[in-house]
Amino acid sequence: MADTVRITMMGSFLIYINEQRIENPVSKSRKGTALMEFLVLHRGRSVPNSQLLHALWPEHSVSNPENALKTLVSRMRTLLNQMSEGMGSCIVSDRGAYHWQSLPDMKIDALELMDLFDEVPQERNAGRQREMYQQILELYQGDLYQTGDLDGDTGFAQQLHTQYLTSVYNYIELLRKAEEYNEICGVCRTALEVDSFDDRLHIELMKAMISMNRTSDALVQYKHATNLTYRYLGAPPSPEMAAFYQEMSRNRQTLKENLEAIRQELHNSGMERGAFVCDYEMFKAIYNLEMRNLERLGTTMFLGIIMVGESEEGNYDSIRQENIMNGLVDILRDNLRKGDIITHFSANVIALLLPTVNYKTGNMVMERIRKLFFQRFPNSDIPFNYRLGLLGKDAFTVSAREAEEEAN
Repeated sequence: MADTVRITMMGSFLIYINEQRIENPVSKSRKGTALMEFLVLHRGRSVPNSQLLHALWPEHSVSNPENALKTLVSRMRTLLNQMSEGMGSCIVSDRGAYHWQSLPDMKIDALELMDLFDEVPQERNAGRQREMYQQILELYQGDLYQTGDLDGDTGFAQQLHTQYLTSVYNYIELLRKAEEYNEICGVCRTALEVDSFDDRLHIELMKAMISMNRTSDALVQYKHATNLTYRYLGAPPSPEMAAFYQEMSRNRQTLKENLEAIRQELHNSGMERGAFVCDYEMFKAIYNLEMRNLERLGTTMFLGIIMVGESEEGNYDSIRQENIMNGLVDILRDNLRKGDIITHFSANVIALLLPTVNYKTGNMVMERIRKLFFQRFPNSDIPFNYRLGLLGKDAFTVSAREAEEEAN
């Protein structure tokens, strides 16, 4: 009885024989893995030797690339036959070319996905469509595995990634028509494991939450999405994300829901200790609200800026930068007052709103933060610089400028 063979290429390169994962000698040959994937993704079409040579050895890094290709093919057939008898015959020789021919009981996730991407738009039965979309979600365990030894293989990966997201969006639309918002949440969370930075997935998830009267959860998701963008990309929310947040803030479902949601959110926020950390859009909204109150009460507010590093690009690697900036935020949250506001302005810049302080006390606060920073990072050679400036209608008067220059 012939073996059943299953090969996964999405997320990782694994081979299962009779549903048992086996030690995969093919994966130890990067060129061999690249060759096998290249042939598989051409879906049975013959690939000329010249194309394979250009893809595998674009710089002609071997003295005799044609002989190297023959040797690689021979080695791959041997390795495949070691795993399952006759499996090496999947690499078929043509005249001046090669192609991949799957065995009868062989499944390859990338090929199954490509078939589903082609078939699901043509399916008219909604129930069958849903089954196909679920298959896509199950099969796509990550982007196409790449060894980096194949020139241009990112094109295959990007194409599959785009087709996957298109299918997810279409599935969400199908579920929305059926008002299955809880299912939409599950689909979005699964897809976000593949692409954590896709704004549309975050927005669709928040829309579904709002439709289920889970506005607080939607706000938590918004904060999570924007924090991801700040932390890993050093960028503010996209215009689409910012616009959705404004719309979400305006459109609550009913008066009772508004009251209960806001009351719960205020209670939860009131339980938090230390300064408030938020994204830049919320930072600006809080600034506008605070300024109205401060002008009415005749008090002041200051803007503090802390730059860690010599430039906006920083002068250290991204992992160290993330650790240091996270540590700085922790210091600020724990040591500033409850009414102070903190935001990431850029990858290595933190902005602060400090209500009702003067230059002297404000600079004392900033100096204390600086000392705490170097206590936490005692051997750090990273420059720590700060400035403090008055906000409001009097910020640019002569006396205010003089006071600022004197304090700084």
